[in-house]
Amino acid sequence: MKTKILATVLICAYLTSCATLFKGTKEEVSINSEPQKAEVYVNGQLMGETPLALKLECKKTYSVEFRKDGFKSKTYQITNHVGAGWIILDVFTGLIGVIIDAATGAWYSLDQKNVNAVLEKQQENPINPEVLLFY
Repeated sequence: MKTKILATVLICAYLTSCATLFKGTKEEVSINSEPQKAEVYVNGQLMGETPLALKLECKKTYSVEFRKDGFKSKTYQITNHVGAGWIILDVFTGLIGVIIDAATGAWYSLDQKNVNAVLEKQQENPINPEVLLFY
């Protein structure tokens, strides 16, 4: 009985992909700003206010925009890369692992785990003295 269970576990481990099994397809990214309570837009969609922690899919890239009244908006890019170690492990464990990790994007890792924005105050519109001369 124990050998059947062990054999089943080994077969399942062999047939699953390394990155999907051990790392997953999402990573947490910490997002903060100075001053806090800035609105955070990820790929154009409002996600909340800083400070914020988001679980983002590793296989995608993201545009993170910070907006706050009275401050200039600021945009950052979150990029990704393929982990060569996962590919090598998948090749050694079989074709199914390669297919699963490629399809789920578990091979990828996000390049930024923290995004911190320092927002600059917008300059108020100064009064144009030429305009005052006409009144």
